[in-house]
Amino acid sequence: MMRISSSFVKIALVIALSAIANGFASKAMDSQVLRLWYQQPAEKWTEALPLGNGRLAAMVFGGVSKERIQLNEESLWSGGPRDTNNPEALQYLPQVRQLLFAGKHAEATDLANKHLMGVPKTIKPYQTLGDLWLEFDDHGTITDYRRELDLDAAVARTSFKANGALFSREVFISAPDQVLVIRISCDRRKSINVTLGMSREQDATVVTAGENRLIMSGQLDGGQGMRYQTQLLAVPEGGRILADSGQLRVKKADRLIVFLTAATDFRCGDPAKLCEQYLSASNKSYQQLLDAHHAEHRGYFRRVHLDLGTSQADGLPTDRRLHAIQQGADDPGLAALYFQYVRYLLIASSRLGCLPANLQGKWNDMMNPPWNSDYHTNINLQMNYWPAEVSNLAECAEPLLDFIHTLVEPGRKTARVHYGCDGFVAHHLTDVWGFTTPADGVWGIWPMGAAWLCQHLWEHYAFSGDQEFLGKRGYPIMKEAAQFLLDFLVEDSQGRLVTNPSHSPENAFLLPDGSKSMFCVGATMDLEIIHDLFDNCIQATEILGIDSEFRTKLQADLERLAPLQIGKHGQLQEWLEDYEEAEPGHRHMSHLFALYPGRQITLRGTPGLAKAARRVLERRLEHGGGHTGWSRAWIVNFWARLEEGELAYEHLQALFAKTTAPNLFNLHPPFQIEGNFGGASGIAEMLLQSHDGELNILPALPAAWPDGKVSGLRARGGYELDFSWQQGKLQTLKIRSRSASTVRIRTHKNVRLQPEDKEQKYKLPADELIEIPLAVKAECSLKASDQE
Repeated sequence: MMRISSSFVKIALVIALSAIANGFASKAMDSQVLRLWYQQPAEKWTEALPLGNGRLAAMVFGGVSKERIQLNEESLWSGGPRDTNNPEALQYLPQVRQLLFAGKHAEATDLANKHLMGVPKTIKPYQTLGDLWLEFDDHGTITDYRRELDLDAAVARTSFKANGALFSREVFISAPDQVLVIRISCDRRKSINVTLGMSREQDATVVTAGENRLIMSGQLDGGQGMRYQTQLLAVPEGGRILADSGQLRVKKADRLIVFLTAATDFRCGDPAKLCEQYLSASNKSYQQLLDAHHAEHRGYFRRVHLDLGTSQADGLPTDRRLHAIQQGADDPGLAALYFQYVRYLLIASSRLGCLPANLQGKWNDMMNPPWNSDYHTNINLQMNYWPAEVSNLAECAEPLLDFIHTLVEPGRKTARVHYGCDGFVAHHLTDVWGFTTPADGVWGIWPMGAAWLCQHLWEHYAFSGDQEFLGKRGYPIMKEAAQFLLDFLVEDSQGRLVTNPSHSPENAFLLPDGSKSMFCVGATMDLEIIHDLFDNCIQATEILGIDSEFRTKLQADLERLAPLQIGKHGQLQEWLEDYEEAEPGHRHMSHLFALYPGRQITLRGTPGLAKAARRVLERRLEHGGGHTGWSRAWIVNFWARLEEGELAYEHLQALFAKTTAPNLFNLHPPFQIEGNFGGASGIAEMLLQSHDGELNILPALPAAWPDGKVSGLRARGGYELDFSWQQGKLQTLKIRSRSASTVRIRTHKNVRLQPEDKEQKYKLPADELIEIPLAVKAECSLKASDQE
């Protein structure tokens, strides 16, 4: 390891990653290329284009004679608060444990299914708000059709020519003003003729109010559930407007502005009054609304710029680019577009003060969507937020952090009633009503959900260095999750601490008699999550200077925790016993949590376990693993952590080719958004890693991205980085630090780094480290030098 002298730090080091000298695209250029676009309207929901402001969401189809805009409001969930804790659970827990320790898996499973589940063991779904319909007079022959989503502007546009006239529509959802806005225009006067209506499959009534307003309202669950309202206001320029039987008819207008908003009583507000409040935005001009929307959105979106190179496909419509990848083409520009699209989706679905993104973000067109469009906490909800910190959208993680807090109180009761434990617990799924009990089946008896969610509290601190957050918000919740696990762990016959009951999420194993079981003792993922949480809590107590006795208890139990083991195939064992998998190509790869998103297994720190983790991947893939979108996305991250750039890229390409819809939504199938978020985090991991106490730059760069540039990526330790590379070799590097620290840098090709305006050069051999002390809020900048 080479240490750069402290005199090096005293100089303000700057690498100017300018658009001219180093080729970074300007913001204006970015805005030109960061578009999804198509030459035909959407026929399917997974071809429509998503908009959102965190609370409201919409899918724009771009129809010509009939436009559908499908609507969502984030809190529109069926059901309501209820106590699903099972008073029998604690009574039968010791018997279940005894049966599992005795190897009587079938009996334990039957007893647990009867007595350890929540009552009821199901939740209610997140539902669509309905649809807005715009029916236009027949336009005749259509030419020059174009439909696009401008990521930089967060605007969906549709345009076409008809009989020599140019028609255009713009749609956006404003976060500052909490309204969906549509502008319909034509370059020929008196050409806008449209009928506006709203609909919903159930629990809805649509009426007109005055000459230019529509109101759709109702109460879910046949009048027993949540109340909601949607209001639409149409403001034409020229022409006339008529209210007629739940519809608005606009005739011969020069231009039309439509405002739409919605609200529920989820947070105890009056939906009608909230809608009236939001529609006061109609007092502003269209340009005022658009300017405020642009400024607010770009404040998040423009923090990161990414250039992975160009290809012949750059000018093609998005669906044709995707098709080309399905035929085996490389398209680095699409990978960069995808990364920014995912950042756009996170901004659109997860804002301060909102609920977190669910299985479908906020975009759902069904009353009873797959898996209730709920919050699955055995991978899916967590994966939604993997890219938040690294892609410079820390604020977008706040809804998840707030949501975790809402689970603490109901989780405390479940911990007491079901397990007789202190602290709080959550299982494999939850909802907006605070569901924390086991659900669905025996695979739902997985009391690790809260512990895994707490990793995001620690990561929020790790990327920011915000000790106030850690002390006031993060650590108190982490401590309660850890307290539950301290109480829940039991001693096995070898004196090791294990979880019982346990299972490896949704996977089964074969017993010696050929029968299958999910239920077990000490699944590997449990042990890894506990290790992660206990280690994070220990660090937090040291940083904050508190809870020394609690820290000692955590350290003692960590030492007694059953170890990770390598099985007969050279693989990291998925269970405490070296069972054969019932489904060797299973979509879940839960026992690789310690590789990603955890850090217990690292390439250099635990090479033997890293090799065993690699063997798990190889075996899963040999048997058809990675067949679902989110599973494939997880694989990208695994290979990136193993610094296998070509394999990470191969599976990123497979994600695009096999489980990506024309609108770039990820398909489980059907649509689930966590594969999008996981794919973007995989791209980030290929470019930058910081989990192992160092800035590992270009750790898994594939040959398909030989030249590139990125700015604005964040790393643990409170760093923000810009860097560029040519022929796979680092060229420029800028590091911005939030606090005084010593930064450790690793690259993977020999490079000589030279401070700007300095003659001294620093040789950095491939795969070795240099250390640079940084002052508070320092800017450390280097550039490559080929001179001796």
